[in-house]
Amino acid sequence: MSLFEKHAVFEKNSIVLLLGILIAVAIGGLVEIVPLFYLKGTIETADGVRPATPLELAGRNVYIREGCYLCHSQMIRPMRDEIERYGHFSLAAESQYDHPFQWGSKRTGPDLARVGGKYSDAWHVAHLTDPRSVVPASVMPTYAFLKEAPVRSVDIADHLKVLKLEGVPYTDEDIANAGADMAAQADPNADVKGLTSRYPKTTVADFDGNPAKVSEMDALIAYLQSLGTFVDFSTYDDKANLR
Repeated sequence: MSLFEKHAVFEKNSIVLLLGILIAVAIGGLVEIVPLFYLKGTIETADGVRPATPLELAGRNVYIREGCYLCHSQMIRPMRDEIERYGHFSLAAESQYDHPFQWGSKRTGPDLARVGGKYSDAWHVAHLTDPRSVVPASVMPTYAFLKEAPVRSVDIADHLKVLKLEGVPYTDEDIANAGADMAAQADPNADVKGLTSRYPKTTVADFDGNPAKVSEMDALIAYLQSLGTFVDFSTYDDKANLR
């Protein structure tokens, strides 16, 4: 019997075809479902990764709301040209607390996975206020209005609560101090011992240069300045394994 004739058995007999479909679906389902039971053992970890501070989280919300992700990715691919330009390729563990994560491949502007600390706060203010003043060829829209918009703080604790339900390890203390932590991070004169103990490697600054209020520009710059700063890549080799 030829291979075509063997296949004809499935085409001519609906019961045999149904059984074949069920077997194929069962095999496919098992291939997708079984690995989920071992998922925790396969998830990559990296020392230093922490959840976003309330101010960084508010800035991330602004980043998503304004569609920044449509032109900027946060995924450095493991190719020499990208590593030479942007730094160590992105680790999945760096985005483990992101909901949603900002990976992608669309780049009208540069990748931002390692932008934290690359430029000063004043540079970011100038860039967001008038992009062409610092990058003449930029096609980025102007976001000067962010400096006048007060950051939304009334529901930041609720946001942390929701993220906690999704698996982000915020504590009850983090949630209770969310509003105070948000204000403290944008005030260099504030007592930030509690903030920095809850969120290591936190940059505290008057990000937008206006101490009179905490603006959405403060929040966005705080978020940008945090990107790529948590993991010490000097301890990683080219395969992203600890030395």
